[in-house]
Amino acid sequence: MMRIGAGINTSATVEGITAHIGKLADAGFHAAWASQIFGHDALTALAVAGALVPGIELGTGVVPVYPRHPQVMAAQALTVQSATNNRLLLGIGLSHQVMVENCWGMSFDRPARYMKEYLAALMPMLHGEASNLDGEVLKAITFGPLDIPDVKAPPVFVAALAPAMLRLAGTVADGTATWMTGTNTIRTHIAPTIQAAADAAGRPKPRVVVALPVCVTSDPTAAAAAINEDYSFYPSLPSYRAMLDLEGANTAAEIGFIGSAEQIRQQLADLEDAGATDLSAAISGTPDERAATFELLASIARSA
Repeated sequence: MMRIGAGINTSATVEGITAHIGKLADAGFHAAWASQIFGHDALTALAVAGALVPGIELGTGVVPVYPRHPQVMAAQALTVQSATNNRLLLGIGLSHQVMVENCWGMSFDRPARYMKEYLAALMPMLHGEASNLDGEVLKAITFGPLDIPDVKAPPVFVAALAPAMLRLAGTVADGTATWMTGTNTIRTHIAPTIQAAADAAGRPKPRVVVALPVCVTSDPTAAAAAINEDYSFYPSLPSYRAMLDLEGANTAAEIGFIGSAEQIRQQLADLEDAGATDLSAAISGTPDERAATFELLASIARSA
C-alpha cells in the first residue's frame, strides 16, 4: 500500500512546524515532508520537531547537495536520527543551475558526475564507515566513522528525473523523490528506469516518492487556477519542464489531483499502480478544501 505523507509549512515558526507534524501524526499520516528552499534549515527543524513528535517518518524533499559537503550532510542526517529515534527519510538533490551558479557561485558542470561522487562519499559515512573519496570534483576523506552512537543510516532518496540520475539512484541509493512529475511519467519513465537499475545492482526495490498538489473540491476550475498561480515558477525550470513535456502537460494543475474525494481516491490508486510507493501531498485550495483534503488523505493513510 502506498504510504501517505504531506508537505509541511516550512515558513512557519519551529513551534508551528512542530504543531503541523503533530497534527499529521495524530491523523495517521505516514510521513511529514519538509522542503529546503529559502527558509528554515529542514534537517534542523526536523530534529527539533521530531524529538517532540513520536511515530511519524520525517522526510526532506529535498536538501540541495552543493552547499553542503558530504561530511556535513552525513553528520546532520545522523544527528536527526539520534534526535528522532531513526525516523529520517533523507531526500537530497542537485537543485537547479540558476541556484547553483547564480546564487551560490558554484559550477553546475556535469551535475550527474557531482551527485555520483557525492553519494560515493555520503553513503559510507551514513552506514558507519569512513570515506576515502578523492574524486574529480569532490574530496571527502575521514579518519574513521563519524562519532554519532546508536543511529541507523536513513534511507536516501535522490531527486532524479533524467535517466542518468535515475540509474544512479537505483544503483546506490534507496529511491527517488519527484516533483512536477505526473502519473503517466511515473509509470513509463521514473519507476521502470530506477527499478531496472536497482535490479541490475542487486538492490532492494526502490521507493518512489511522488510530490504533487492535491485538492478535494467542488470547483475544479477555480482550484486549478489557484494551484497554477501558487506553482507558476516551476514549469520554467528545465528539469521540471522536461517532466511536464513527457506528461503532455503545461501546468502544475494538469498533473495534480483535483476533484471529488472519489476522483482523488481513483487518481491515487492509479499513481500507486504506476509505481509510486510514497505520496508527499502538497495540500492545496481554500481553507475548507484543504480541510477536506487533509481528512481524505488521513482516512486513506489510516486504512493502509
